Amino acid sequence: MKKTFLLQVEGKNPDRILEAVKHEVRKYARREGRKAVPEGFDYWDFDCQVGASSEVAEAATFAQVVPLIDVVAKSGAASCYVEVLSKPVLRLRKPQLQGESGLESPKPADPQT
Repeated sequence: MKKTFLLQVEGKNPDRILEAVKHEVRKYARREGRKAVPEGFDYWDFDCQVGASSEVAEAATFAQVVPLIDVVAKSGAASCYVEVLSKPVLRLRKPQLQGESGLESPKPADPQT
C-alpha cells in the first residue's frame, strides 16, 4: 500500500480522520497477514515508510508506523504519506551448539525426599 492521506478535510474532525488513517493501515496489515505465505518462507514482514510526503518519508518498522503518523499529524501537515509493503521472510534460527539436542535433560532428584 502506497497512499497519501489527507489529514485536514473541511467539515471533518481531524482526530477522527487520524483514527481512520490508522485503522486503514492496521486493516491492510491484517489482510496481508492472512494471505498464504509462499513455500519456503515462515511469515510476512513489512517494509514501511512514513512522512509528510513521499520525498521526505523515513523508513520504519511496522510497530513505528502509527506513532510516526501521530508525529506527522501533530506537526500540522496537511497530508501524510504511508507506504507499507509486505514481503515473505524466513525466521532466523539460533545455531545449536554441539551436544545440544533440543530435548531437556532430566532434572536431578530432590535431595530432601
